[in-house]
Amino acid sequence: MDNQGDTSKESLVGAPDTGGLQALISRATRAGKGLPPVERWNPKFCGDLDMEIRPDGTWFYLGTPIGRMPLVQLFSTVLRKDADGKTYLVTPVEKVGIRVVDAPFVAVEMDVSGVGDGQRITFRTNVGDVVEAGPDHPMRFVDEDETGGLKPYVLVRGRLEALVARPVMYELVEYGEEIEIDGELMFAVRSHGQIYPIMPAEKLKRLANG
Repeated sequence: MDNQGDTSKESLVGAPDTGGLQALISRATRAGKGLPPVERWNPKFCGDLDMEIRPDGTWFYLGTPIGRMPLVQLFSTVLRKDADGKTYLVTPVEKVGIRVVDAPFVAVEMDVSGVGDGQRITFRTNVGDVVEAGPDHPMRFVDEDETGGLKPYVLVRGRLEALVARPVMYELVEYGEEIEIDGELMFAVRSHGQIYPIMPAEKLKRLANG
């Protein structure tokens, strides 16, 4: 009987260009113990890999989803987004480009502790990162023009962000409050002494009134 785990493995490493990918996996395994210092590495660029991270956090290789979460988690530790706006998998000896449709991570769970200025919002990502929104992990909110919706992001590390999943976003806005910022009343959330504006309070009222 076929073993689904083995099939998944073969579909990933049995493809035409897998010699380089297998070597990359091997080097990433050695580099990815904890969080490696990818920001300090300056290896040569070795070209682009046919790998893509979709908006829901699913990783694809050669158009096929990577079903092995340990492998996705491994690759996530050697991700780096450079000043050119592109995202790479980086080891001490190579740098390969991958495609990221939106954000490389997705915040799939949140926890809130404290109240007022002492409130702290902590997120868990789909690959296991846990970050507390604050000075080191700021949040931002982007209007989604095509849908009229809202997309919150939280910085995880380096230039890598997590898109807050929609169910978590609904939970997040429950902690919003009206706060005056630079003379304008804003609907915003607090975390770790920081205030993150979501939208003008007047705009929120218009949306609420339909």
